[in-house]
Amino acid sequence: MKYVIGVDLGTSAVKVLLVDQTGQVTAQASAAYPLQQPQPGYSEQNPEDWIIGVKAAIQKLFTTSKVAASDIEGLSYSGQMHGLVLLDAAGKVLRPAILWNDTRTTKQSEEIMAKMGDKFLEITRNRPLEGFTLPKILWVKENEPEIFKQAATFVLPKDYVRYRMTGELNMELSDAAGTVMVDIAKKAWSQEVCDAFDLPMSICPPLVEATDKVGTISAEFAKESGLSATTSVFGGGADNACGAIGAGILRPDQAMCSIGTSGVILAYEPDTQADYHGQLHFFNHAVPGRFYSMGVTLAAGYSLSWFKKTFAPEASFNDFVGSASTSTIGAHGLLFAPYIVGERTPYADAKIRGSFIGIDGKQTRSDFVRAVLEGIVFSFRDILDIYEANGKNFKQLVSIGGGAKSELWLQIQADIFNKEVVRLESEQGPGMGAAMIAAVGLGWFSDFSGCAQKFIAVKKVYQPNPEHVAEYQQLHQIYQQIYPQTKKMTGALLDFEESHQV
Repeated sequence: MKYVIGVDLGTSAVKVLLVDQTGQVTAQASAAYPLQQPQPGYSEQNPEDWIIGVKAAIQKLFTTSKVAASDIEGLSYSGQMHGLVLLDAAGKVLRPAILWNDTRTTKQSEEIMAKMGDKFLEITRNRPLEGFTLPKILWVKENEPEIFKQAATFVLPKDYVRYRMTGELNMELSDAAGTVMVDIAKKAWSQEVCDAFDLPMSICPPLVEATDKVGTISAEFAKESGLSATTSVFGGGADNACGAIGAGILRPDQAMCSIGTSGVILAYEPDTQADYHGQLHFFNHAVPGRFYSMGVTLAAGYSLSWFKKTFAPEASFNDFVGSASTSTIGAHGLLFAPYIVGERTPYADAKIRGSFIGIDGKQTRSDFVRAVLEGIVFSFRDILDIYEANGKNFKQLVSIGGGAKSELWLQIQADIFNKEVVRLESEQGPGMGAAMIAAVGLGWFSDFSGCAQKFIAVKKVYQPNPEHVAEYQQLHQIYQQIYPQTKKMTGALLDFEESHQV
């Protein structure tokens, strides 16, 4: 039996999967690393921590699986998007990586639109939000000029890890699209964007496709990790692109609902014909020649983990989520808006903050848990509304991540979406997508559809309950009033908090 490895470089940990030729996960391992938040709104990591984590996780794979390194034919990646890793001419990291959930770049984001406006949307197909990479580059240029002068190039998190594992420096296209420096239709760095902001094209590394073989494991990394130096390494993909592949989202009539730290509704786009006017993100796919669109809830799973950590740290996660079943649809009159770190879709607003609306003395903790579960899915319903307004009508959604681990939450999704919701037999998300990229890159399969037939199986389909659908439609109309009613107040509170930081 031969194997591939999928390396899923997340925000809080790296997870690695060892997958055989039949699509079975033979072993998996993970390693956590710290997040640095030196100031409010800042989110950074030391790229060296990723390397340490990847090595540790791969070593664990060998310990638990007993598979020989020579039987691992290929390796690929899924990576957290948008993170800025600046390198000098010697390939050394110049400063901590600025991550996707860093919100310091509001000024730069506004400057980009003021300077390029609709032309920027036409080229990149995205609005320049705080999370993207270009605003981060401009922030460093403006605020850390001595560091910027030393910068020879930049890469994204997974591309840095791949560089350290192979010695080959490049950037994979589906991830590069999220820098908002790529001409999406032309699949190339945009000279016009770089010129507009006085950025030399030389800082943009060569682009590769997800399934391109970029090299093999370097002798040094092979020695440190236990991998074979003959293992083929492929470009990999952005975490959401890989999550879609790992969920089998390979047709326009399907969409993916992913609940991780953030949350995503993602659709496969066969070409560049769809135009969401910047309301949704539109990126090159890890499926070569294809594209995907998506809307993002910044604090999906994070809202639930925050609530548990703050109000129920002693409870098991299953019991905590399961307690919502003792509540009702609408949580006895309680609504939750999950804007606790700002929001992206449909409200590109770094200052908005979350809220519980309708708190009543009769409510219990289980009502609050139910409200959080429902509020997260209501935020996804907002994204689906944009798709439907643009003529998209999905037959079903495949749910992955934390939202696919609870029967109750899966049924809530089906009822709020009024769509079939699919739970997979083995839900490995982006890590499985990364493994599938390696499998296709190696030629085990001629395309991703053939690979999906072998690697992905449906466990259960959840059907919407018509009575619940009607109730949730009423509640969603009320939920949609929360943002405009609270925007001014929460912005003022955040300004007050920032002005009183010691």
